[in-house]
Order: sequence, then structure tokens, then C-alpha cells
Amino acid sequence: MTIKLCVVMDPINSIKTKKDTTFALMLEAQKRHWEIYYLEASQLFLADNQVNAIASKIRVKDSPVDFVEFLDEPRTTLLSEFDIVLMRKDPPFDVAYLYATYLLELAEREGCLILNRPRSIRDANEKLFTTWFSQCCPETLVTSQIHLVKQFIEKHHKIIIKPLHSMGGQGVLMANEGDLNLHAMVELLTHRGKYPIMAQRYISQISQSGDKRILLIDGEPYPYALARIPSKEDFRGNLASGAQGIKHELTARDRWLCEQVGPTLKEKGLFFVGLDVIGDFITEINVTSPTGVREVENLFNINIACVILDKLEKKIKS
Repeated sequence: MTIKLCVVMDPINSIKTKKDTTFALMLEAQKRHWEIYYLEASQLFLADNQVNAIASKIRVKDSPVDFVEFLDEPRTTLLSEFDIVLMRKDPPFDVAYLYATYLLELAEREGCLILNRPRSIRDANEKLFTTWFSQCCPETLVTSQIHLVKQFIEKHHKIIIKPLHSMGGQGVLMANEGDLNLHAMVELLTHRGKYPIMAQRYISQISQSGDKRILLIDGEPYPYALARIPSKEDFRGNLASGAQGIKHELTARDRWLCEQVGPTLKEKGLFFVGLDVIGDFITEINVTSPTGVREVENLFNINIACVILDKLEKKIKS
């Protein structure tokens, strides 16, 4: 039986194939002679109480240009006709993303296998979800109140503040006690007190060991990871912010952190997840469209996509 894979993602022509995890999964699926269908979230719709997709069948090529071939015109198909649907749309988690998870959840009730599980994507804000595992996190504050942020920085002296909905280091700021810009920073990120933000104690180990991206597949950690070392011009450990990616093999502490969160991820249908770990602490749990596969594959000369699809095949057969 030929497996039919449907991928919901951002516009495919906008991706950078060298580092795109979704593309790595498509390449591996194609090696296995799966049929690959692509659509954007806006091409999901409900009619006659069934969820449909306006999807295009595609072929991909491991190349920086001309990497996708559309094999036919977009065609309306019941989502339940696909063997598996991967939700791989990037944040921000806005209203359009929210509505997409509702439609995908309806399809799931019709028997469609959708990963990650739509309800869990909706419930697990990538910043706030860390607080479910307080034993794994640095000291954290979530608030829209400037006076509480001031109290927090007086206690910890150096902090990171960030919005709850962004990705790739966007909007992440560092502040020191006595910083005259603190009020303006909080005002900017909270939209003048309208939205809460997250503040965390600054973890100094980021400058030596980096911000580690640890991949979990069906609740189990992959033994090799990516450590992102901030550049001299930036404090953020994001590749998009100029950080350098280096090899990292999981430590005993890394594995302990994974043991704390893995069972919950598996229970919630969060099949493919990326933990951000700085020093001994989890700072984010990426559940929408985790990245890092191609970087780790290139650093270690391994094939993580193969492991992911092996586990997907087992789920389909079960």
C-alpha cells in the first residue's frame, strides 16, 4: 500500500531547503515512495460536516532552487483520505492558526491521523508549556505588570524577557538591574500592559555551551543535538540571530530533562518536539513546527528523518 502524506505548512516556495525540517521529512517520504500532498492552512475548509483540503500532489528535489514540482492542479480531497497529516505551519500562533487547529481536530475525530495533535498544539504554548515542568525550568515570571518585572529583576539582577507567541528569537530582550530601558521594553512587549510576557532568570552558560535544541520523537530523545552558540554581537542562541551551530551529544542532565517531559508529550500526541535547553534548564518546548533536523543531520552525518518516518509508519500500521 502506498502511504499518502499530507503536509500543512507555510508557502513551500519560501522555504530554505538547506535547513528546513519539513523538507527533510518530505525527502525521506519520497525515498519510501510515499505520495506527498502539500497545502497551506488557508486551504482547509469544512463542508457537509467534513473537513476538506485543497491540496497539490508534489515531487521534491534536494536542491536550493527548483526543489518542488507540482504534479497536478490543486484538488479538493477529504482530509480523512490521507494516511497521515503533518501540521508544520510556523508560528505565530494567531487567530488563523487557532482556526486551523479546530478544523484539524474535527478531521481527527473522523479518524484522520494528525501530528502533532491539533488540540495539544493549541493548548501547549511554547513558552508557557515549560511551566508544567517547574522542576526543569529557570526562575520564571509571566505578567503584563511592569512593577512585577521590576521586582523580578531586583531579585535576579539579569533577566530575559520575551513575548509568548513569537519564534526564532523575535522580540527576545535582555535587561540588567538598573537598566533605564526596562520600562520601555516591557511597555513594548506587553503592548502597554495589554498582553502578558515571560521573564526568566538569565542563564550565563549560554555563552559557553549554547542554547541546545534537543529533539524528541514520540516522547523519546534523539541522542544527538544542536548547540547554538551566540555571536559576539548578540546574546540570543538562535541561528536566525547569527548564532553558530555546533555538535552536542546529550548529557545525563539533558536525558533527565527529557525523562521529565517525554511521557506527557507522548500522552498528548505531541509526536515531534524540540526542547530548548540552556545550561541545566528547559526554556521553551517547541510543538508547532520544530526545526533542527537538517542541521543535526549535517553535523553528525546521520539521518534523523528516517527515524521519524519509521515511527510514523508504525503509527499508521497500528
